[in-house]
Amino acid sequence: MKIMMFSVRNDEEAAIQEWAEKTGVQVDVNQRELDAETVKLTKGYDGIVIQQRNHIGDPNVYEALEENGLKQLATRTAGYDMIDLDQASAHGLIVTNVPAYSPNSVAELAVTQAMRLIRNLELFDERGRQQDFRWAGLMAREIRSLTVGIIGAGRIGGTAARLFKGLGATVIANDIATRDDLRDVLTYVSKEELLQTADVVTLHVPLMESTANLIDAEAFALMKLDAVLINASRGPVVDTDALITALKNRQIAGAALDTLNGEEHFFNQDLRGKEISNEQLKALRALPNVLITPHIGFYTNLAVQNMVEISLNDVLAILKTGRSEHQVNQVAVENR
Repeated sequence: MKIMMFSVRNDEEAAIQEWAEKTGVQVDVNQRELDAETVKLTKGYDGIVIQQRNHIGDPNVYEALEENGLKQLATRTAGYDMIDLDQASAHGLIVTNVPAYSPNSVAELAVTQAMRLIRNLELFDERGRQQDFRWAGLMAREIRSLTVGIIGAGRIGGTAARLFKGLGATVIANDIATRDDLRDVLTYVSKEELLQTADVVTLHVPLMESTANLIDAEAFALMKLDAVLINASRGPVVDTDALITALKNRQIAGAALDTLNGEEHFFNQDLRGKEISNEQLKALRALPNVLITPHIGFYTNLAVQNMVEISLNDVLAILKTGRSEHQVNQVAVENR
């Protein structure tokens, strides 16, 4: 049995080697993304694992995978919007993701960024760079005096709720489904009430048609003037132009963004000395009350190891049994 892994980083290799030694399965790696050119590398392999943000929309990729005898396509990420599920299903490919590689990794980042914003640390940092060490005008708020609104109280959002609750915050949430195990932590409210009430709004929803531009101009109009927004989910969940307008017009007090529209063109790249072409990124970077991190919510020791192990276990499960608990698409039996 042979598995090919695409877009492999150096920090993943130890976990990959450990899994291969434990299972006796050959795992070969490369640093390239899966596309119409690299799909030829899958010939002779039983399974593949990817991790990328670029969309795989070329139907030739899925056709080539089927011709090469592949039965699955695993992504070692929670998000799978880079994969055309209809194309994958049509070519008999079971698609899997890693929905819970480490909820704490993203939730802890959301808490960290919220704390930075409500303590005005980004503004103190800017003053410090200018050798201005005064504190006047930047009084902070204690989190125990605030209400945190979580949109999307799933694995990550639920973990964030418990962390915020542990710090003494009042926690409210909005989700299409409710969880009894969170009743001691949060109160479910409508999206409108959450936006009107919360001092911190943090987003933990997947990207799908119903969540695209979930936070738009109307949403910002509902938010408190001293509220802050945290987005550690997917860039398109927020209408970026509306966010920039809201920040410039002081409709909200600040934002922390771990994901942005078009991030595949600049995140995880060294652009020192180069001109940034993305106008939204330039506008956000020019604002003093915005924190931008390059999609690092997943990037912890435990999360990276879990993403590798779970995705490879999914490949093995599908090759042995034809199914995985992390399957995200429907594949006709005759196509398997």
